[in-house]
Amino acid sequence: MTSILSVNQVSKTYGSGQRALDHVDLEIRRGEIFALLGPNGAGKTTLISIICGIVTPSSGTILVDGHDAIRSPREARSKIGLVPQEISVDMFSTVESTLRFSRGLFGKGPNDAHLEQVLKDLSLWDKRKAQIRELSGGMKRRVLIAKALSHEPDILFLDEPTAGVDVSLRRDMWKMIGGLRERGTTIILTTHYIEEAEEMADRVGVINKGQLLLVEDKAELMKKLGKRELDLSLADPLEAIPPGLDEWHLSLEDEGHRLRYTFDAQAERTGIPSLLRKLAELGIGFKDLDTSKSSLEDIFVDLVERKDEETVA
Repeated sequence: MTSILSVNQVSKTYGSGQRALDHVDLEIRRGEIFALLGPNGAGKTTLISIICGIVTPSSGTILVDGHDAIRSPREARSKIGLVPQEISVDMFSTVESTLRFSRGLFGKGPNDAHLEQVLKDLSLWDKRKAQIRELSGGMKRRVLIAKALSHEPDILFLDEPTAGVDVSLRRDMWKMIGGLRERGTTIILTTHYIEEAEEMADRVGVINKGQLLLVEDKAELMKKLGKRELDLSLADPLEAIPPGLDEWHLSLEDEGHRLRYTFDAQAERTGIPSLLRKLAELGIGFKDLDTSKSSLEDIFVDLVERKDEETVA
């Protein structure tokens, strides 16, 4: 799959000396949904702002569908739609006129059919004559997406697209974003909602303290770094883990009624058969067992904590 966006060795250091980005390399594939994860202050919004021409990088190069974003910002920006975190529109303007004005800013001629389709896709058609100040918070968020799509961009950036909206609306927006991808739009989103990335993304990038820690296909990431947990519901509760079980590093849960064993499912030996044998030797019976795999959130937290430990060391 060809790249539509190439970020090469991009860094950003502000006048205060704060380094927001540190030699970031990133290739975005045409037509994919890419999720950029990271804690507050990790550099997500700075990276998006640089790609969109809002912030100037200290060093590095960016190509947007073949256009140099630094030397030819107008051409590069025409390929991009940006949905920012903050609602920044004229509250007294109507939904329809907001989209027409935004389209005109990019030098695009009138296209009523396109704007009608965008409004219908976002369930805004019935609100097209309403002033934005009259809309609910969720509807205002939809207007931002419609505004970003008004000039028919090839790449759509969504910076925390569902922050502050309810679960029902969030899932509606996930469905809408999936529909955009099916029509060929490349989508890059930053999010605090890990389930958002787990639900929609093809690939995931993790950024922390201005450094891109990894970029990986979501399924491969969860396969390589995900851990599994074995929970044993005990026949009789334990007050403490017997010394004979030390090598498995078990934890005692549910007031002694459950033993938990965390293991690497990709390892040649998981340690489960020997654990079960040892339990039998010690006369520890169990009523039931259950396994579960770690979520993308578990992997994300583990990666960030591991990187922080390496930095301290």
